[in-house]
Amino acid sequence: MLCLFDLDGTLIDSEHGILACVKHALARLDVPAPAHEELRGWIGPPLRHSFAPLLDHDAERIEAAVAYYHERFDTHGWREHAVYPGIEALIGNLRRSGHRLAVVTSKPHRHAAPIVEHLPFGAAFERLYGPHPGSAHSEKAAMIGQALADFGSDPTDAVMIGDRHFDIDGAVANRVRGFGVLWGFGGRAELEQAGAHAVAATPDELAALLFAPTPAA
Repeated sequence: MLCLFDLDGTLIDSEHGILACVKHALARLDVPAPAHEELRGWIGPPLRHSFAPLLDHDAERIEAAVAYYHERFDTHGWREHAVYPGIEALIGNLRRSGHRLAVVTSKPHRHAAPIVEHLPFGAAFERLYGPHPGSAHSEKAAMIGQALADFGSDPTDAVMIGDRHFDIDGAVANRVRGFGVLWGFGGRAELEQAGAHAVAATPDELAALLFAPTPAA
């Protein structure tokens, strides 16, 4: 089976690094940062989508904010994360069982690559899919479609695993089963409303879903 994993909020807890970079960008533009709980909602969607309302949808200021975000991310932010407990064992078990693994993230490829490479289980992932830094869209659906083509996988023999509705939206668009996880930055209602095939509260629950027999097409 082809297992496609989101990165932020699924494999790693990247809250500290992402929010520190958002606050850095807003400070450079003299814009007050929203409350912490509101900022947590920025983890998952494309940056331009989140910056736009605070910057009056001014394209020039939005691009400046993204550049300031990347300024800090390149030096500090990419290292400011932790692997969720139980994830390393799950990835190891999937790999040993013959499943094929890839990462599909809304984080630009050039930012995601060093993170994945430095994960203790990073070598388990055969491919990494991330949008171009200039993209204003999540592109999850397009990237999942590309992964299916690259691996020669039938949609019925693939799953997309993530913590936000963007992951499930992309899965549904490709007729792939979408498994939501609750240890990230989304919630059960968001995932189920998007059409999640199933929702797991822990990596052990996710393992049970992934090792269950594939339903007939």
